[in-house]
Amino acid sequence: MVILLAALVLGGLGWLAWRGHGRDTRTGDQPLRLPARPLGGKPIPPERLSGGLIVVSGLTKEYRGSKAVDGLSFAAQPGRVTGFLGPNGAGKTTTLRVLLNLAEATAGTATIGGVRYADLDQPIRRVGAVLETSAAHQGRTGRDHLRIICRASGIPLARADEVLELTGLALAAGRAAGGYSLGMRQRLGVAAALLGDPQVLVLDEPANGLDPEGIRWMRGLLRTLAAHGRTILVSSHLLGEMEQLADDLVIIASGRLVAEGTVASVIGSMADARRTLVRTPQPAELAVALGSGAVVTPAGDGDVYITGVDAVTIGDAAQRAGIAVHQLVTQRPDLEAAFLQLTTERAAIR
Repeated sequence: MVILLAALVLGGLGWLAWRGHGRDTRTGDQPLRLPARPLGGKPIPPERLSGGLIVVSGLTKEYRGSKAVDGLSFAAQPGRVTGFLGPNGAGKTTTLRVLLNLAEATAGTATIGGVRYADLDQPIRRVGAVLETSAAHQGRTGRDHLRIICRASGIPLARADEVLELTGLALAAGRAAGGYSLGMRQRLGVAAALLGDPQVLVLDEPANGLDPEGIRWMRGLLRTLAAHGRTILVSSHLLGEMEQLADDLVIIASGRLVAEGTVASVIGSMADARRTLVRTPQPAELAVALGSGAVVTPAGDGDVYITGVDAVTIGDAAQRAGIAVHQLVTQRPDLEAAFLQLTTERAAIR
């Protein structure tokens, strides 16, 4: 009888300890609560912003004598979404792996708030990352997968339900992860990255497998987090989406930096950033009328592209010379055109 009572007491104490571990008993520094719709949350205090600065400096990573990353330097600022772009084999994932201490640099540094990831105190509360589709146990529910991470990291268990709601997985939380679609597994990975309410998010192809609604949701989530002072570094092959999502771009090819700046500045740096499509039966006469300041190149079907002067100048010159113009359209390149121009000659499948 005494043994039975002792067992019951010990069991009760263990249960209370488990309950206490799963609750947030802190009075300050509460986890960020971002409802699924509308998105919201509290901003990062100004004094903490520098802690989210990502700096990659002279980074080189060699594998068997081949440089996957070659002297790469760039920065990702707090409060902004930085798109990390490059062809297959450019070195994007290798760079992110070095940043997250999953690979050792051959030379150079990659820091977060001036500190290597390996030296961060409670890294899960500073950095959230998704480098591949969620590797949850196939027979474990989405909620249990997140709760295990919470338990291992000292995060209140209730946080699992918060991020499930945020990522649109609340209704599927009790289902085995093995039955999740690719898009749902991506959401589960993002949910895990958000568990520690991190200031920095590092995401490798987070929209892979998401449908259009899911991509729009992801865009809204990342834009909102950036607006609250968080640092978002995200790689993607969806160039049209990155043009809408990113504030800044870092484009690499063959392990080297080829462009860095705002989306507008990268696109505007193209040689033919602004060109005018002109349809006229007199292209040679128009070229003469425009003078040496204009560059006229064939565009097919008798049309020409003109750079070096704007549409108003072209129209005025044609009118003065009595040249017929049937169409006059100013064209601005998109990110896809800029990306291809910047990387085509430098890209290499490795």
